[in-house]
This record gives sequence, structure tokens and C-alpha cells, in this order.
Amino acid sequence: MITAMRLRGRAAVITGAGSGIGRATAELFASEGAGVAILDRDGPAAEAAASAISATGGVAHPVVADVSSPDDVSRAIASSARLLGRLDIVFNNAGIAPSGSVLDTDEDEWDRCFAVHVKGVYLTSRAAIPHLRAAGGGSIINQASVAALIGMANFSAYSAAKGAVVSLTRAMAIDLAPLGIRVNALCPGAVHTPVMEPLMRNHGGGSLERGLEITAAKHPIGRLGTPREIAGAALFLASDDAAFVTGATLPVDGGRTAC
Repeated sequence: MITAMRLRGRAAVITGAGSGIGRATAELFASEGAGVAILDRDGPAAEAAASAISATGGVAHPVVADVSSPDDVSRAIASSARLLGRLDIVFNNAGIAPSGSVLDTDEDEWDRCFAVHVKGVYLTSRAAIPHLRAAGGGSIINQASVAALIGMANFSAYSAAKGAVVSLTRAMAIDLAPLGIRVNALCPGAVHTPVMEPLMRNHGGGSLERGLEITAAKHPIGRLGTPREIAGAALFLASDDAAFVTGATLPVDGGRTAC
């Protein structure tokens, strides 16, 4: 049975797409017919991800930018729209994962966390909205976290920033609905990605394996998620299957928030 590609003819910008969830999403979107802009501050990672997609017959372009920089974002979104010919989807996925309580998180680290997670969503969305509107509407997906929904020890800046992303998503959904632009948030549980490994190692007292075991045990499903599983949820929100979904916060967390 042949299934129609769900994103055929559409164009997506994915931030933080050089690795992890962003790269998995770029690969999935491309396999579903979308052209993708691989936006990442790590140029070689963006190029490697784009090359891998192109090698399988997909359309992908590397775009180097820091999402916390207004000039970078303005240039990157304009470049993405030019390379792809249009913009229909934005996945604000770029992130960092600082740990610490309010007692041991320094001010620079706090500010950087909010600059990437919250300001990055604001800047990227603001630059992309005119292109989405010109395409007749579209979908913005903001990467939040279960840390926005439940208390987590030693993740004060991260939890606060992701909570802001959830609230920003609701406000954007209301403001942009008249323009035909849907805005939703994903809240993944723990996912095994390169950015998570130092945290898992610390959590396990220096042992990555032990850290993974401890973290997996907090999820009723008994394991961590995979980047591809989060990408699948992003695909749903980007596609016409979610045409009546906006302002939603979707946990993809193996039951973590059910505890």
C-alpha cells in the first residue's frame, strides 16, 4: 500500500537540526516530501545532516546561525526562504541543557538559557511569520519539555525557560490563528541525544550507563525516548493531520507526566 507523503511540496526550517531530535526531524520531514533548511550554529554538523539527506534524494540546505542573535536569525530565515522557495513549517528545536538550582546557576548561564530557548523562539518565529503568511499559513512547533510541566531537581533555568516556551506558544497560537498559522508545543521526556549524555553521566555519578538506568526508571514505559519518536510527533503537528490543533502542549514522554 502506497501512502501519500504528508509534507510534499512544503518547506521547513528546523533549528538545532545538526544533531539529535532536530536532525531526526529533518530526515523524517525530507522523507515525507518537504524541503528542509538545517539551521544550526555548528556549521560542519549542519552540512553533514544536509548531505546525508541529499544523499537519499531529499532536499536539504545547511544554514549556519545562532538563534539568540537577531542578525543571524534574520539572515538565516531570509536565506532559508530563498533556498527553498517558500516557508510552511518552523520547528523551534534549538536548545541547550544547563543544570543547577537557583543557588548554583550563575547569571550568565541563566541568561544564555533564556536567550536560546525563549528569545530564540521569538526571533525565529518573528522572522519566519511573513514567509508563512505569504505561503497561505503554516505550522510553528516549539520545543518545550516535561520540565515545563513537572518539578525537576537541579534544572531551574531550563525548567523556567521551557515553561516560558509553553506560555509563549499559547499566546502565539491566539495571535496567529487569524493568519492561518498554527502554533503548538512539544514536551519530550528524556531522550537519548548527544546533548543529554553529560547530564546522564552526572546523574549516574560519572557513569553514563547508570545515569541512563536511573532516568529510564522515572518513565512508566521503562526507557528513554528516541529522536525519531519525537520527530514523529513533530511530523503530526506539521501535517494536515493536525489542521484543527493549535495552542496545544503535547507531552511525548513515556508517561513521565502521568506519575
